[in-house]
Amino acid sequence: MAMAKHVSKRVLMMLAGYLVAVSFGLVSVVAIYAVLSFLPNAPAYFDIMGITPIAALAVPPVAMFIYALTMVVTCAQTLMFALIAEFFSLRNALLHMVFGAGAAVGGIAMIWPRAPEDIDPERWLDIGIVAAAGLIAGLVYWLIAGRDAGFRRPVAGR
Repeated sequence: MAMAKHVSKRVLMMLAGYLVAVSFGLVSVVAIYAVLSFLPNAPAYFDIMGITPIAALAVPPVAMFIYALTMVVTCAQTLMFALIAEFFSLRNALLHMVFGAGAAVGGIAMIWPRAPEDIDPERWLDIGIVAAAGLIAGLVYWLIAGRDAGFRRPVAGR
């Protein structure tokens, strides 16, 4: 019974960590675009990316659609990474950040399958921005669920 309770707690922590990490990841994408729009020679669409979230906040169904779409395209790879971390009790923050970046880039690849073939440097910058947001999301996930990863109950006294 204690093992089932521990696993149930871990699954709920994984879910909570994922939901919060997606939120932080989306905010991070916006923040990174907003900061980069102030750099000289920044692409013009960076300015639009800084304004778009304000429009999404003004129309909550748009914000919920963006959140749901992000969850749909990142759910499978995030679940795979989270289960790997839980089964092997991987508690390293850097590893969770790399997992978050991988999940984010995997999500962008699902939406935009021709991204690696597009040689335009701006497209590679977009992938880098999404990966950086995934790093932040991975850190947030680690703070919530990854620090205590492991389906096996911890040994008392350690």
